[in-house]
Amino acid sequence: MTHKKPHLPEKTCPICQRSFAWRKKWERDWQQVKYCSERCKRQAKKSLSLA
Repeated sequence: MTHKKPHLPEKTCPICQRSFAWRKKWERDWQQVKYCSERCKRQAKKSLSLA
């Protein structure tokens, strides 16, 4: 049985500009989560090192 979860908070990834919703694994540190995935996190680090 699947169900939608419209009540979960969302953020927008600064790298890919996609919105992503709260996940159980981010429960403790949701305030610090900035990126939707490890790929975007690596991309951000790469662009910082090039600048």
